[in-house]
Amino acid sequence: MIVKPTQNGWEVIYHRAHALLAAQIAGQWRRKNAPLRLYETLAAISHHDDLEKEWEEDNLTEAGAPMDFMLNPNIDVDKLANLVKNAHYRGRWVTLLISKHLCRINETNRGKAPELDKFLDEQVPKQQYLLEELGIDKDEADAAYAFMQWCDRLSLILCQHELPADERFLEISKGPDGQRYDIMQRSDSFVTVQPWPFEDEKFTVNVETCNLSQVKFETPSELVQALQEAPIKVLEWTFVAS
Repeated sequence: MIVKPTQNGWEVIYHRAHALLAAQIAGQWRRKNAPLRLYETLAAISHHDDLEKEWEEDNLTEAGAPMDFMLNPNIDVDKLANLVKNAHYRGRWVTLLISKHLCRINETNRGKAPELDKFLDEQVPKQQYLLEELGIDKDEADAAYAFMQWCDRLSLILCQHELPADERFLEISKGPDGQRYDIMQRSDSFVTVQPWPFEDEKFTVNVETCNLSQVKFETPSELVQALQEAPIKVLEWTFVAS
């Protein structure tokens, strides 16, 4: 989960909500420049964080605060494998993109655990097999995954409140076309991206947050209960071409 301190406690965004925001962003992409198999790609984006089940896990820091995902050092290889396995029920294209995503975010941890290395090694022939089965060129798959990563990164920028002040630009990442894209929040609170990659010249996306007024928790179950009872706040961003 994505955790940010507030004046009264914590703002918590579930990873699945962040993924849904990423899918909302993806759905706004200019149609004529959309990546291959757009709707299946949207499915991969919206479900790429399904392995996160904050309501079943120990998400407390040693100090008893809700743990932001960036502070969690644990890598559950069984969960990674199950996410790839379960993606098959949505289709081979979704499986391919999910596999590529898990490899990218976990490759820096190679060498830390034999079971993780084995999982990463197994994904290479799996991805090649899926490419051949689907009859898709690797470059096309790489472009679709770059699109998925771009939407994921932009969603994280928004959820983590990383938009710079004073109308300064922040790099998102390279898009499916290899082009660098930057985001900026204007003085009127509207958000813009340069170059503009979206279909419409104005649209709004949102994500739901849980707002906790309790600062410290004694047990993970206490945190889970507090999250379930917490008031929900909707964060919105309106994008405009400029």
